[in-house]
Amino acid sequence: MTNLETKTITCAGDMPAFLAKPEGSGRKPVVVLMHERYGLVDHTRDLAKRCANDGFVVLAPNFFYRHPQQDVLKAGDSRYDLTDPESVDYLKAALAALAQDPSADMERVAVAGYCQTGRHPLIFASQEKISAAIVWYGAASKREWLVTADQPRALDDVLADVTCPVFGAFGAADHIIAVEDVTRMRNALEKHKKSYDINVYAGAPHGWLNDTMPGRYRKPQADAGWAAQQRFLTEVLAPDYKSDPIRWRFDCAFNADYDFSKNVRLE
Repeated sequence: MTNLETKTITCAGDMPAFLAKPEGSGRKPVVVLMHERYGLVDHTRDLAKRCANDGFVVLAPNFFYRHPQQDVLKAGDSRYDLTDPESVDYLKAALAALAQDPSADMERVAVAGYCQTGRHPLIFASQEKISAAIVWYGAASKREWLVTADQPRALDDVLADVTCPVFGAFGAADHIIAVEDVTRMRNALEKHKKSYDINVYAGAPHGWLNDTMPGRYRKPQADAGWAAQQRFLTEVLAPDYKSDPIRWRFDCAFNADYDFSKNVRLE
């Protein structure tokens, strides 16, 4: 295991963030890690350290830091509705903070979102130049395609403007995102000729990477999904990566009697 340096820093606007990076000299690729709906909790810090162990400089900000009751939010008893424009501003603040770190290679940047924040790496990648957008069980449900005050641009238009490869990890037993929702996202990426690597895992419910929630955690699928993500990052963040040709990878497994309506929420 790599020796890590970890600390809490403050980004512009007083946004706190957890920084994890390998000890030692040399510039390393960057991952900005967005959290689930619970805010910046131990699970998010664990993911940041896990990713740093793989050789990345990782920043996990608290994107919901303006919520007045952090304990209630972390318990899942409240919600912070992060707007698309707000997420872009916060991600810019996170990258500005990382730019002050001499070990951060700002030419190789990935943004990862989970659950509620899954859409925001795509929003950011449609407006700013980054190297990769990572989506874990988010962004694909039917409500994500609606145009609202919080989501002022149609998701199809957003995907049309994404300028980097997209990684997606989904579960076939997700009660929010159906397999058909995932294929809708895949089809949109193909329509707009965007590179993607999307994986759907049989038997995986919503939030199946979160090992602090025994009811939903699925270790085999979680390990497989993480390995797929790291292979993707190793490829697209390599200094010699070429954005041409377009690459489409879709690996999907679900049971023959799949019925989305029978998927249930698990904790």
